[in-house]
Amino acid sequence: MRRFMIALLGGLLSAGGVSNAAAQDKSTPDADALQDGRKVAGMCRTCHGLDGLARIPIAPHIGGEPVDYLIAQLNAFKTGEREHEMMTVVASGLSDDQISKVALWFSHFEVSGTLPADTSEDDAPELCVGCHSANGISTLEDAPNLAGETNIYIETQLKAFRTGKRVHDVMTPIAKDLTDAEMQAAADWYSNIAIEISEPSGK
Repeated sequence: MRRFMIALLGGLLSAGGVSNAAAQDKSTPDADALQDGRKVAGMCRTCHGLDGLARIPIAPHIGGEPVDYLIAQLNAFKTGEREHEMMTVVASGLSDDQISKVALWFSHFEVSGTLPADTSEDDAPELCVGCHSANGISTLEDAPNLAGETNIYIETQLKAFRTGKRVHDVMTPIAKDLTDAEMQAAADWYSNIAIEISEPSGK
């Protein structure tokens, strides 16, 4: 069980954060950069929604994700470090400036996760809460939110690490030892959390 929790903790982290001028305090984003990012986000809305709330089950929610995490993932798709038949094409056509600004746009949203009424934070995966918290909202700038992600999305990513389709220094060796049942248990916990993505307060 401990190895399973370490897998989820380490494997869903990015390869590393990326600093950028647009990646500033999300409470006071540059208005022009934000609007430029909104324009770029128009090509993302079919799958992720303009607010970052996924419209299809195989796409992750990205509204309210840490800006550095979003930049790192887009750069990974752009360079081929991470591959996806749709995202690779989209990211490869984006400039560094566009990546920074679209990441700023999606990160500026507020996000929250609410546990089901019949569960307790004590039931959360013990070694995951330090980074992703019990309610699936990341506490690190280079770790993704997991709240409300579908079972199929989480399990697909875990299996990608297990098969080598995705590679991560921590996740790859540990994921190879995970059973399908262990992957499903992690997916079940986070997929049952209700996610809410909204414009920042006062807007």
